[in-house]
Amino acid sequence: MIDTYRHKGLRVKLVETLRTKGITNEAILKAFIEIPRHYFLDKAFSDWAYRDVAFPIDSDQTISQPYTVAFQTTLLDVHKGDKILEIGTGSGFQACVLSYLGAKTYTIERQKALHDKTEKFLHSIGFDKIRTLFGDGYLGAPRYAPYDKILVTAGAMDIPSALIDQLKPGGILVIPHTEGDSQMMKRIVKQADSTLKTELHGEFRFVPFLQGVNR
Repeated sequence: MIDTYRHKGLRVKLVETLRTKGITNEAILKAFIEIPRHYFLDKAFSDWAYRDVAFPIDSDQTISQPYTVAFQTTLLDVHKGDKILEIGTGSGFQACVLSYLGAKTYTIERQKALHDKTEKFLHSIGFDKIRTLFGDGYLGAPRYAPYDKILVTAGAMDIPSALIDQLKPGGILVIPHTEGDSQMMKRIVKQADSTLKTELHGEFRFVPFLQGVNR
C-alpha cells in the first residue's frame, strides 16, 4: 500500500472540512492526518476516502462518513488507557482511530467474511493491538467486560440491555437510536447508581443494527 504526498494533502483538506463542521479535538484531528484512510477502501475508490461521505464496503456495510467518525469519537471522550468496545467493525477505520488515541480497543463484527478480512488487514497495517471479535453485537462481549466506553456504529431500534450491563459505573455508550424515520445520536452515561443519563446529539444515518451473526 502506498501513501503519497497527494494522499497526505487530501487528508489535510479533510481535516480542514472537519474543523469547519465543529470538530475541535486536536488528537482526533491528528488521527485523521496520521491514518491513511484510503487503505480502508479498494484501490479503485481511493479518492473517495477523503470525501466527507459514507461509502459502501463488503457485506452490504459502509465505511462511515469521516465527520460521523470524528463526532462519535468526540462524544466518547476517549482517554488513554480507556477500555472501549466498538460494535460494528466494518472496515476497521473507527477502531484504528480509537487505538491511535490510546484506547484498549475491542471491536466486534457480525459478518464473518468481513471480520476475517478486516482482522488480517489491521495486522498488516500495524494496528495489531486491536482485539477483533466475531459475534452478535447485541450481546456485546461479556468476556472482556466491563468497559469504560461502548460505541455502536449502526442504527439500533432499541438500546441493548447487555451493552448497558457491560458498562462500568460512569461509563459512556454512544449509539444511534432509530425513532421513526430518523436515527438520533444518543450519549448515555451510566451513573454510579446504575441509572442512565441520556443526551441527544442530532440526527444521523446508519445501516441497521442487526441481531445474530452471518457466517
